[in-house]
Amino acid sequence: MIVPMIREKTSYTFSDFFNMGIEAEDVAAYFGYAFQARNVTLPKTTRLLERVNDLKNRIEEGMPYVSFINEAARREFLIAPVLLELVHYTHTKIKVEYPITVNDQLKGTLDYYLQAKNNLLVIEAKNGDLTRGFAQLTVELIALDQWGKTETPTLFGAVSMGDIWRFGILDRPSKALTQDLNLFRVPADLDELMSILVGILER
Repeated sequence: MIVPMIREKTSYTFSDFFNMGIEAEDVAAYFGYAFQARNVTLPKTTRLLERVNDLKNRIEEGMPYVSFINEAARREFLIAPVLLELVHYTHTKIKVEYPITVNDQLKGTLDYYLQAKNNLLVIEAKNGDLTRGFAQLTVELIALDQWGKTETPTLFGAVSMGDIWRFGILDRPSKALTQDLNLFRVPADLDELMSILVGILER
């Protein structure tokens, strides 16, 4: 598919797709992937996550005292604590600012890359624009699909502004991307969010 803002012979990084303000659906179509937005039933762990309430209380206590005007603050004070809690339950290694290159139009760094034995999760941190952030997440999931370093048939991703999270799923056999319409808020929905994050990596 031809998308006027994307030039075939031009080199792009993942963040360029955010800056161009292209719709995620158009990004998917350009690279030959189907796209839909709908309510998704995401994996959830059945385990008791015994420390989540403590984390929720700490975030609630600290939020009034932190200025979240930029992405760095959101990553350090909202996203990083959630991911450290995820490590506690899954013992999954987190690669931060992880670079991958597939070709000139599918390359860049992933904010957070987590690969468990049977599954993978990529998280893109954004400040203030979830829609454009999801377009960047879309191209990152496509790059991971074509990168071919994992055999799992389903790739999971999330774009987060720290206090709001949205998930995306790429079904590799059908080359179909799905944007979940649900939003998960931190700290209000932290219990459910953590259950989903653990559930994805436990699949």
